[in-house]
Amino acid sequence: MLNVERYIIVFLVSMQLANGLNAQTIEPKHTFNVEVGLPNGFSNPAFKSIMQGLVNLSTYYQFDFKNHLTVGAGIRYSYFTINEFKVPSPVYGGVHVAGGFVKMGWQKFLSDRFATDIGFKVGYNQQFFDTDRNDTLGVNPLKVDCIYTEPSLGLILTADEQNSYRFFASYGFSGFGFKPSMIGLETFGGYDPVDFNKVTGVLIIGFGYTHYFKKD
Repeated sequence: MLNVERYIIVFLVSMQLANGLNAQTIEPKHTFNVEVGLPNGFSNPAFKSIMQGLVNLSTYYQFDFKNHLTVGAGIRYSYFTINEFKVPSPVYGGVHVAGGFVKMGWQKFLSDRFATDIGFKVGYNQQFFDTDRNDTLGVNPLKVDCIYTEPSLGLILTADEQNSYRFFASYGFSGFGFKPSMIGLETFGGYDPVDFNKVTGVLIIGFGYTHYFKKD
């Protein structure tokens, strides 16, 4: 399990340290954003147990309207490795996830230094299951395409007029059902095949950075 409390404490401490900064009025328009987090599998029992999330990275451009609505577009990458203690026989490797998305949302500054961001990403992902067993079977990497959606919530703390940092939590839904055969296993691995049809869900907790471009 992810230590969510630790992330929240670190963010709140950062907010407290920033209390000494001079107040800066930010009216965002064009922004460049980077988010880095730890993904943790949910929904599909086999994926949750077998695959361990190591990193989730996304970067995107965003345009903010005066009514607090936002739109943007970007790319994302995730990597999950195989939990060797959760498979019936040795399998080495993992899954690379790459894709593009558009983002829609609502962002509002509640003060000169603090804002909230509610967003929804939708896009297209490709999963590449890269394992030694798939290599033996001659299907390495095994590619799976799907539609991807990800609602998110962010807490934003500004550093100055052009930079801010955020703590965020999101939950991504990938439109495919994970099966042990995707990593080269020839058995169900002790999991109920009925659950293989469940979409693959991923909880992501992490931090982000935003650069606000100066207005013309």
